[in-house]
Amino acid sequence: MSLLARYLRRTILGYTLIVVIVLLVLSALYLFISEQNDIGVGTYTTADALWYVALNLPKYAFDMLPIAALIAALLALGNLARSMELIVIRAAGISTLRIGLWVASAGVVLMLVTAVLGEFVAPALEQYGRQMKAYEKFRDYGVGNRGAWAKDGSTIVSFKQQTAGATYGGVYIFKFDGQRRLASVGRADTASIDGGNEWELSNYSESRIEDGHVVASHARSARLDTTLSAEFLGLAAMDPDMLTGRDLRAYIAHLRENGLDTRAYETGFWARIARTVAVAIIVVLAVPFAFGPMRSTGTGARTVVGILIGVAFFFMAKLIESGGEVFNAPPLVIAWTPTVVLTLITTIAVARVR
Repeated sequence: MSLLARYLRRTILGYTLIVVIVLLVLSALYLFISEQNDIGVGTYTTADALWYVALNLPKYAFDMLPIAALIAALLALGNLARSMELIVIRAAGISTLRIGLWVASAGVVLMLVTAVLGEFVAPALEQYGRQMKAYEKFRDYGVGNRGAWAKDGSTIVSFKQQTAGATYGGVYIFKFDGQRRLASVGRADTASIDGGNEWELSNYSESRIEDGHVVASHARSARLDTTLSAEFLGLAAMDPDMLTGRDLRAYIAHLRENGLDTRAYETGFWARIARTVAVAIIVVLAVPFAFGPMRSTGTGARTVVGILIGVAFFFMAKLIESGGEVFNAPPLVIAWTPTVVLTLITTIAVARVR
């Protein structure tokens, strides 16, 4: 790689580091403020809140790297254009396409950093932070380390999947008596939890052990009073954003074996890959801005443009994801469409630069 290529890549990576640090400081402040209502609940202290914030920062970095990379590329190339360095590079016979490839090499480095964060760092730390927070707030209760099991006194609850924010499917309820003997086993198709931690069980069947024999009963709906909240049960639910790519593949295989819906997890798996690849592409989008209308603009204007493009990309991804679920689109199409659209826009914009 030439000296100019290394200089350009080093400049973009340096600006990216600065932008990421600024965004992480703002995110940490926001997250710590949002934790104020939980401080003092159970044994959850201010120090625990600060530790929880620190454990979530890698996840924020993973989510923000596409926007941070674009803002950094706009700032770096914009400053080079204002100081006439890009003009000198062009005058030396370097084509726009070659400059775009040099910028893309910096994007590849950022893409690899994003992949490492998303696969090895962020999910593990986020899960640990979530567990730590829940354990401190609900120290009197227990939850299994793996799978959807939760214990509340003499009652054990199990569920197969989380179908919505506070709705669970395939729910089993095991109740024990004072001598730790099984008193009843119940099953519900779904269970929803309201704000007061009261459970609404749908299509509930129960088998009670009474005087040496089993008494069966069935009801279309039933209620269960428990201190287990949706937040606490969320520890046992599989959230695609909290899993690594390897765990997602394993969990998708598990769901298929059990005849359960895999669409959300397949979408999450491919979206993770597509979002990582988008980091290498989105930095190249700064090239036409550097040679075009933003050559003489200030740092603030370039930052705003970068944020607007990043937010537009984020909302486009969410819109396509929601629309794809409504119209039963394949998860592969839902996940990759935003990145493909970004690639087309970037290619056309760079090709139009003179």
